Amino acid sequence: MARAYNFSPGPAALPEAVLRQAQADMLEWGDAGASIVEMSHRGPEFLQVARQAEADLRTLLAIPDDYAVLFPAGGATTQQALIALNFAGAGQRVDYVVSGHWGKTALKQLVSVDVNIAASGDSDGFRTIPARETWRLSKEAAYVHITANETIHGVEFRPGWGRVPPDTGDVPLFADFSSSIASEPVDVSKYGLIYAGAQKNLGPVGISVVIVRRDLLERAGQPRADIFDYRSQLANESMLNTPPTWNWYLLGQTVRWMIEQGGTAEFDRRSALKSKLLYEAIDGSGGFYRNEVDPSVRSRMNVPFFLAEAALDAAFLEGAREAGLIGLKGHRVLGGMRASIYNAMPVEGVQALVDYMQEFRRHHG
Repeated sequence: MARAYNFSPGPAALPEAVLRQAQADMLEWGDAGASIVEMSHRGPEFLQVARQAEADLRTLLAIPDDYAVLFPAGGATTQQALIALNFAGAGQRVDYVVSGHWGKTALKQLVSVDVNIAASGDSDGFRTIPARETWRLSKEAAYVHITANETIHGVEFRPGWGRVPPDTGDVPLFADFSSSIASEPVDVSKYGLIYAGAQKNLGPVGISVVIVRRDLLERAGQPRADIFDYRSQLANESMLNTPPTWNWYLLGQTVRWMIEQGGTAEFDRRSALKSKLLYEAIDGSGGFYRNEVDPSVRSRMNVPFFLAEAALDAAFLEGAREAGLIGLKGHRVLGGMRASIYNAMPVEGVQALVDYMQEFRRHHG
C-alpha cells in the first residue's frame, strides 16, 4: 500500500521511520516478552523509555537545567486551563494576546482570574499580529500568554513581524507552541513556560509537553486537586496517575528521529524551503489561489489558502486525493484549503502538492 502525503493539521503525519519502528516494537519491547503498551508505567522498561524521551527532548530543544519538563496526558487545551490554576492567584490579572482561533480558545479556559486582552487581531480577521507597541500589558500580571503559531488562521510570530519573542519585561512570557515546536531553534530561556500538544510536530494525540522555569513552580497559584498541580506531576515524573504510555513512547521515538535528522537547525532549513515553495505557488497563481495573511507573519507550518471560485473546492479535494494528497480541507472556521507542513512532511510532499496545484489551475483557471 502506498502512503499518501498527509497534510492534516492534527492528528498529523508521523515520520514513516517512526511508524515502522513502532510496528516492530508493538508485539514485543526488546526481550521483555510483552508490548510496551502492556507494561507497567512504573516498571524499569517504561521508566527507561520515559527518561530517555525527556533527555532527548532536552537535547533537541536545548532546554536549560533550570527548566522542568512535564509530559501531561491530554492536549494543549487542558494545559490552557491548568496554567492559570498553577501560576495565577484567584482574581489576579493575566494578559493574553489573541492572534487567532486557538488564542480565543485559551481565553475560554480561564476562570477565577482577571483576564486582560492586551491585544487582538480579531478586527482584521486574524490576518496579522498586532504590533508590539500597541499591546496594553499590565505590570502586575502573573504572565503574558501568546500563541506562537495559529494552526487555523496561519499566522506565526516570525522575525519579519518584529522582535521574537516579544519583550514582556519582568512578567514571564507563556507560549502555546503546539504547531511549531521543534520547527526551528528557540531560545527557551526567553520564556517562562512553553507548552505543546504533541499531535502536530512531536508525536500522536493524547499527550502534551510542558517546559517551565523551575522557580515559577514555587508560586502558590489557586486551590486545585493534586492531579492538576504541576509540582506534584514533576515530583512524580508525570506519573501521578497512569500516563498514556504508548503515546509517550511514540513521542520519544519522534524526538529521537528529529535529532537523527539534524535537529532544529535542519528542520528550520526544511521549513523555510517547504513554505517558500508553497507560498510562491499561491502568490504566483495570478489570483487563482490566494493566502490572505500578512506576509510578515505567515506561518511556515500551516498554510491556509482559497481558490478563486469556492465552487471548485470539491473538485480540488477529489483530485488531490486521487493524486495521493490528503488532509487539505480547510477548517470550518475559515473554509477553503489548508496545508499543514510539519517536520514529518518531506520537501517532496510539498513539491507534489505544488505540481498538483499548477496542474489543477491549468485545467480550471
